[in-house]
Amino acid sequence: MTSVGKPKNDKAWEKLFDEYNIVEQINRRGQFIISSAQINEVRESRLMAKFDQSVNLPQIFRNNRLSILPISRSKYIIAPINTHHPITYDTNVEVISVPFPAHIESIDYSDLYSEAVALNCAFIAKIIDDLVGDETVHTISGRMSTENFSFSIDSTNNEQNPYQIDVNRSQCEIDGGFEGRTHFALVEAKSYTVDDFLIRQLYYPYRLWSGKLRKKVIPILMIFSQDIIHFFIYEFTDEAQYSSLQLVQQRRYAIAPEEITRSDVNALLSQIKPVSEPAGVPFPQADRFDRVVDLLSLLAVRDLTKDDITANYQFDMRQTNYYTDAGRYLELIRKFTDPDTREVTFALTDEARLLLRQRHKQKYLGLIRKIFEHVVYSRTFRLALGLGRIPTDDEISQVIIDSQINIGGATVGRRSRTVRSWIKWIWEQIED
Repeated sequence: MTSVGKPKNDKAWEKLFDEYNIVEQINRRGQFIISSAQINEVRESRLMAKFDQSVNLPQIFRNNRLSILPISRSKYIIAPINTHHPITYDTNVEVISVPFPAHIESIDYSDLYSEAVALNCAFIAKIIDDLVGDETVHTISGRMSTENFSFSIDSTNNEQNPYQIDVNRSQCEIDGGFEGRTHFALVEAKSYTVDDFLIRQLYYPYRLWSGKLRKKVIPILMIFSQDIIHFFIYEFTDEAQYSSLQLVQQRRYAIAPEEITRSDVNALLSQIKPVSEPAGVPFPQADRFDRVVDLLSLLAVRDLTKDDITANYQFDMRQTNYYTDAGRYLELIRKFTDPDTREVTFALTDEARLLLRQRHKQKYLGLIRKIFEHVVYSRTFRLALGLGRIPTDDEISQVIIDSQINIGGATVGRRSRTVRSWIKWIWEQIED
């Protein structure tokens, strides 16, 4: 099996699987216990054993329907276990607008690109209190040690009985604990859209604190994306069953939002000066513009290598290429080789940094402007206005052909789907 072009974690895990015959051992015994010391032989275990989304699991895990969980501070179990939980975003849930206290100057609610700052902002704006239905105090955050506990977890093989796992004082981490008179909310925060998440990030802290407190412990996932704060309120219907996680309620909030109107977008469209198609950057293949925005937000915190993006966020390697190229196409992301590590690295352009510091309305009008600067997109949006609907793929393909964009005939249809999704994203930003 070749490892050329694969993420570092994939290469390292392939080496470990070969060295310790892990698949064969699991076929025989149902599981394989690996130590941090063994993992550290090829790469740091802290980089190798935390997969926040299932897409981050190395290919050798996915091929064999395996996952990994810590069972102590120095050991992990690898087995065919179902460790992640899917997320469905209900767009019918009303977005609740909340004000931000005028006297707070140390946090800028329009500059929420850090998970910690976004969570603090939600607490200050009384969103956590609204979720819990009680006045809360921010009491805990960071790394801590679990007690000893046992649990069952569903297998990825539906015909197999649940696995029984014993944990001996494993490390866990929580982004924020908020205590009220009768409830204790545990919040795991993410600053980008995800399709699923690692249940362990809620379950291990839940087992720790439900054993310490008399109050009801509420596990909550917070996702901050495109200036909307999504909250998923869960419960474990069986405390001893990792896989018993159930969604209780979904909430959405926006802090001091500003509406974008059709006249705002029309005025922008009338002022656009088209730019030439960028040399050396492919026409976009990133079908979800919300994830382009998420990537920009991640880069607002720090520069990221291609491997960083693939290993830690909601992108596989192909998507990493598509979405970084999309940012480069809009001249919002720059690509360079780090002189120290020699790794391909991505950073925001100066224009992007200025844009992301703007308030919601100006920020999103700025993103729309960057899209409209490319003639296919401005022509397609004008077509949408004339039709009163989003154009079809065939109609957009004709716009691409008429605009003389240098795309091979066989791929025009696929590129039209990206154009359509970006135009749809713009359409959804308009409130009236």
